Amino acid sequence: MRKEWMLVGLGAAFLAIGCGDEKGPVSGVANAAAPAAAPVQPQPVTPKASEPGSTTLSVSGPIIVEHQVDLTAQRDGLVEKIYFDAPARVNAGTLLAQLDDRQIKSNLEAARAKTRSIAADLKNWQAEAEVLKADYSRQQHLMELGLTSQEQLEHAKYKAESDQWDILRVAETLNTAKEEEHSLELELEKTRVTAPFNGLIARRYVREGQNVPKGERLFWVTAEAPLLMRFTLPEKLFGKMRTGQQVEVTCADAPAEKHLAKVKQVSPVVDPSSGTFEVLVELAGARGSLRPGMTALAHLENIH
Repeated sequence: MRKEWMLVGLGAAFLAIGCGDEKGPVSGVANAAAPAAAPVQPQPVTPKASEPGSTTLSVSGPIIVEHQVDLTAQRDGLVEKIYFDAPARVNAGTLLAQLDDRQIKSNLEAARAKTRSIAADLKNWQAEAEVLKADYSRQQHLMELGLTSQEQLEHAKYKAESDQWDILRVAETLNTAKEEEHSLELELEKTRVTAPFNGLIARRYVREGQNVPKGERLFWVTAEAPLLMRFTLPEKLFGKMRTGQQVEVTCADAPAEKHLAKVKQVSPVVDPSSGTFEVLVELAGARGSLRPGMTALAHLENIH
């Protein structure tokens, strides 16, 4: 009997050991991959109703200005001095930078001296022409009195005519010298980088002491007003827009601001590649938070 109880106890112990070796269930949250997020479908832009029976179509476009240019170097040279930097406001004709002009100034002074020399030479020829003209008149008078020969008269005549051709030659040489002088004056002007209109220096590309080649960008100058907006419309709306039509313009960066604009230009043709036409509007009044380069929305009333 005791032996049987020992066998039962050993069996229970083996059973307990077998149950302890089994692994517990593993959580599916720990190993399962996170479910893929459902793709976000773009929301179609639809006209919104502003009043019963009317609709408003909103289209986006950039805020631009008419005058906005990159000023480039008109000739090779060394940037000697920079007078203004971004974001300075400048007037038309303001000197922004100066290129090294010493060589051109020297050449210009030499050209001016040459011009003065030729001009003096021309006056000398003109004075001599008056003398030869007087000699010819005197020979004519002597010929009338019979005190000179025909050969002497013709000699005085041809010498006076020859001097006139010399005057013409020197006069043309003087014109050439003046044009060379003017050419150097233009080259000297190219060393002066000036603002082409009233505006704002948006960016400076060069530094003092930099050697720039012809065509190198120096400054980006932009006007601040008037602000314009350009956008495109589908060809089905061609003929719905007219010059002078008013539109409302807003910007996502300044949602509280509303600006009035008028249609300035409507493209007379449709772009065949995109099936759209361009519209240009000009904003009126204060610009508020709007700046060139921003994206805005134009709200078109009752267009469909």
